[in-house]
Amino acid sequence: MKQTIIAFSLLTLGTSLFAQTQDKPLDVKFRRSSLHTMVVESEKFPKKDIVLKAFNTAPFPDKYNDHTIDQKSFNPANYTLTAEEKSLIYKPSQVGGMLASAASIKIDSVARELPYRIQKYLSKEKIANKLVAKWFNRQADGSFDWNLVADRGVFNASFLEAKSAQASSDGQALLKTAGFELIGNTFVVINKFNFYPNEPVAAVVRDLAKAEAAAKITVPALLDKANQGIDAVYEKTKEGYSIFATSYLYKLVWNDTIQNAFFTDMYMEKGGVDPKKKEAFDKTDLFKLEFVGDANATGLITFSLTEKRTEDQIIALSTVRIIDNVYAKLQKTYEVFKTKTPLYTGNPITAKIGKKEGLEGGEKFEVLEQNIDPKTGVATYKSIGTIVADKELIWDNTYNGDEAPVAQPAADGKEAAPVIDRTTFKGGKKFYSGLLIKQMK
Repeated sequence: MKQTIIAFSLLTLGTSLFAQTQDKPLDVKFRRSSLHTMVVESEKFPKKDIVLKAFNTAPFPDKYNDHTIDQKSFNPANYTLTAEEKSLIYKPSQVGGMLASAASIKIDSVARELPYRIQKYLSKEKIANKLVAKWFNRQADGSFDWNLVADRGVFNASFLEAKSAQASSDGQALLKTAGFELIGNTFVVINKFNFYPNEPVAAVVRDLAKAEAAAKITVPALLDKANQGIDAVYEKTKEGYSIFATSYLYKLVWNDTIQNAFFTDMYMEKGGVDPKKKEAFDKTDLFKLEFVGDANATGLITFSLTEKRTEDQIIALSTVRIIDNVYAKLQKTYEVFKTKTPLYTGNPITAKIGKKEGLEGGEKFEVLEQNIDPKTGVATYKSIGTIVADKELIWDNTYNGDEAPVAQPAADGKEAAPVIDRTTFKGGKKFYSGLLIKQMK
């Protein structure tokens, strides 16, 4: 009887997600990857407090589940490397030749060592353990539950009941689905910001340009004119700041071995608390985060006399936008981090993504149909076509603070152009609301 209920419930779920009309927008709930974001907080730079506040209050990337834990920042200076660890980073020529011993290595370049210090921080502070603990709502007594897994996995209560019989085929299927599609797609992005005033750089460029002009131009009148042009460029470029962001992407390691050890040696629920299992989870080094890769983004922050925002507001706005930019680069570069987005409508083909995700027009997306096996709950994705972002109809969803988008007045007294609140795609005619799309390389 239980298996009949499970099968019927999941079959109803699977068909209800996609048996929709082509034109009616639908907010589809699907299995998204989970994300925790952090910032490296060690550097001293102009407007640091504004930048960090902007990061901590920025809207969470809406294509991921919010898997935030309590650690949102850390100082890499607190996680120095041993001489032996440094010997794995630096070439012998950098530390005194081939015969240099590990103990003799004194180089201490935080910038170069940062990825290694991050890894040391992640390991020492057991960040992976804390991510797993959040997945199963770990309590002070060490007990867990499945509520978050059920919510993010689109499981209903009937199917969730099957997990208690872990020896049953249905219980094992739930563990497999939760492990490889949900928990295994948990990411951490650690952001490093550098923030510099433009004036010193602009002054150096100005002085070099004037020196070069003086060496080449012998006519005083022509030299004076050239210097005026150089000064004009300096005036335009000296205002504001340049912001540089590097984001490091990590993925939670989750496989059969880790999963089985967790459920055998550490997992327990209310009413069955075992101090030994609690201690085992607290001390284990089983859980780890693996480095996927990094991405960089730069931004120029300038100020205008006509700007309604204050200088601090402009800096905060630019910080959020550069975060979106670097996340978009991570998604484009690393297949494992690419998001699936539901189509908002099928006719026309639209989705709630845009410039914030790096779209400029012409990007190609694969259209996927999600199917959930009514017996196991395992989700699979079938490719059913491709679509291309329409360059003329890209949604500008970049962060604008408190400002709402407004219609742009049309030229020659014509009717104002409508507000674009989604991106339109060109492609097939048989797609419908709820299908998932994923950007292709």
